[in-house]
Amino acid sequence: MEMKKHGLSIGINRIENVFFVTLKVTGTLTHDDYLVITPMLEGALSQVKQAKVSLFLDATELDGWDLHAAWDDLTLGLIHQSEFERVAIWGNKNWQQWAAKIGSWFIAGEIQYFEKQDDALKWLRY
Repeated sequence: MEMKKHGLSIGINRIENVFFVTLKVTGTLTHDDYLVITPMLEGALSQVKQAKVSLFLDATELDGWDLHAAWDDLTLGLIHQSEFERVAIWGNKNWQQWAAKIGSWFIAGEIQYFEKQDDALKWLRY
């Protein structure tokens, strides 16, 4: 039986003088994942002392969400919609680009999808 890994890791990184929150998502996220993720993300956001936060999302290992987790993701985005200045999504699947476009409807800041990590990180710097 093959074990399927899923979840999220959160960090705070810096390129030159620009700080940003990083998220690495793996597998298919569930509602139980969001019960753990939400307080972790809110804790990370509270540590950044800027009025607006940039976010780097590594979605290269993301397979998607179950239905309840998709609702959790939308709710989390709506709660924190005004806190994000820039969201760079690094992915490798066509549907992720569409998800980024849909996500831009719910986030006050800019959202861009990238197929190259370096391009995403360069965009966050400006």
